[in-house]
Amino acid sequence: MNYGFTTTVEGAFDTTVQRVVEALQAEGFGVLSDIDLQKAMKDKLGKDIAPHRILGACNPALAYKALEAEVDVGLLLPCNVTVRAGDDGNVVVGFLNPEIMVQLTANPAIREVAAAASARLHRVRDALGA
Repeated sequence: MNYGFTTTVEGAFDTTVQRVVEALQAEGFGVLSDIDLQKAMKDKLGKDIAPHRILGACNPALAYKALEAEVDVGLLLPCNVTVRAGDDGNVVVGFLNPEIMVQLTANPAIREVAAAASARLHRVRDALGA
């Protein structure tokens, strides 16, 4: 199952995280959560991993439409975006494919929301390549 899509960005990790947040905001997403996996793995397990963050992005208007259509779709929200250090010194940005919601529910109203979210996230990905 294709559950996401990625892009590779040249530049510093923290700068890329900021660029991702700004590109998400330009498409109407806010970041509700920011999980620092590198810190969590060090603090909880004493393990060192490369910089890796999970951003919980939410577009309130799209989330509201999805919840109106099917309240339990909240289990699939927000749209997760990962930012991680790549092996080659670049930064890899990954996006959860909102079409997963369509595959997990038979509700046709979710299809419209997923398509809109997917289009926005693809524009975010494309903006990062610029």
